[in-house]
Amino acid sequence: MTEDLINNKDIYFPSYIGTNDNLKLLVNRTSQILCEWFSKAEKNGPLSFDENFKSIMPDEDGNSAEELFSEMESLLNNSFNPVHPGSLAHLDPPPLIFSILGDLIAAGLNNNLLAYELSPSVTLLEESLCKWFAKKIGFNDSSGGIAASGGTLSNLNALIAARNNAGLGSDSNCVLIVSEDAHSSFIKCIKIMGLDATNLVRIKTDKKGSMDIQNLRKTLDDCLIENKKIFAIVATLGTTVRGAIDPIKDISDICKEKNIWLHIDGSIGGIFAVTSIPIDGLHNINQSNSITINPQKIIGITKTSSLLLVSDMSTLENTFSTGLPYISTTENIINRGEIGIQGSRPAEVIKLWLGLRFLGLNGIEEILKSSIKRKDLFLKNINKNKFEIYSGPLHIVSFLPRGLKPKDTDLWTKNKVNELMKNNFMLSRPKYKAKYFLRVVMGNYNTKESHIEELLKLLDGYQ
Repeated sequence: MTEDLINNKDIYFPSYIGTNDNLKLLVNRTSQILCEWFSKAEKNGPLSFDENFKSIMPDEDGNSAEELFSEMESLLNNSFNPVHPGSLAHLDPPPLIFSILGDLIAAGLNNNLLAYELSPSVTLLEESLCKWFAKKIGFNDSSGGIAASGGTLSNLNALIAARNNAGLGSDSNCVLIVSEDAHSSFIKCIKIMGLDATNLVRIKTDKKGSMDIQNLRKTLDDCLIENKKIFAIVATLGTTVRGAIDPIKDISDICKEKNIWLHIDGSIGGIFAVTSIPIDGLHNINQSNSITINPQKIIGITKTSSLLLVSDMSTLENTFSTGLPYISTTENIINRGEIGIQGSRPAEVIKLWLGLRFLGLNGIEEILKSSIKRKDLFLKNINKNKFEIYSGPLHIVSFLPRGLKPKDTDLWTKNKVNELMKNNFMLSRPKYKAKYFLRVVMGNYNTKESHIEELLKLLDGYQ
């Protein structure tokens, strides 16, 4: 009977009557497959991939449930597994269980954040959650924000609003200022905005990887002489390679002095601002006009979960509002499709909301503190005489043997990454200052002290 229900191909959608037994069986079976995959992580390693894996496309007739479950298993068994304690390459931690459940509810609702009438409860939820985050970081009552599918899109929303606010929407002589260590997605943002490389001005960084204020001031003077019109300065709160933080107070003072929009790319470190954890440099972020925060990068909110917070919500409305003539409007309710680039958008905020509600502020702080503790343990025990090390206040460390010539770093890092993978440790190899480095990201809650000790032994890096 159960098998007949699962393979009943006359059932395409949830029923508006009855018990939806078929959906229950399918969801339970899928959950079982997923949980078994998690449980096999230690055996399979962080990245198990069979070169014979096939992406099978639809046939003339639909496949049976059994065939699809088999293909689900194959897909999972050939995927990156973030729950493995050796998954330390990127900003992709294990998913929170309640966030996984939020993804299921969001998919089942299939509500659309385009408009209030298509997502009444979720519209209010996203508005309230963005307001909560904005208040937690010190913004005032006019603040708020919007969720987006990833940090690149949140940053792009902010930059378009900044350019519009400056009245430079069609001015080809406008420029964006970022540090030389800012995320590469700003190159993409400039292109999407119809600008080119000359419109992106990079500021030198100091020995800590932070934006050099003297170089920033000189660049601003040069821009004035060359009649370049600055629509925003981006301060990075957590650079990709070493987790450095730009001097936000100094930059915010300059922006106020010259009436320039300050955007903070807090995709990596912004979440720390809602806690009491003392992070060097994490001050004055409430002096910015906008900030991107990506809870997915460390506390395990399932992808995607990015927020753009702004000090004044009217800047988003003035930039993106079209009137949505085919949608009914409700007084005092802002349709979420009117305050960002995306129109139709899933109820992704549910997984963020459930994850945060489950953790509470104490749980968030515990996860973040544990990441710093792992980073500190790694730094304390790595041989500093042997390795050239780049790190910062957050949970990222990049390193390389001292004295290795730039041309030799490519081969060394490739060999070392492969060697570590054979021992179930997955590290990344970013290019930084003309050299390839090994990078370890200590945001995996499953990584214990014993794993870090084992990694250091494999690196022959004990101090």
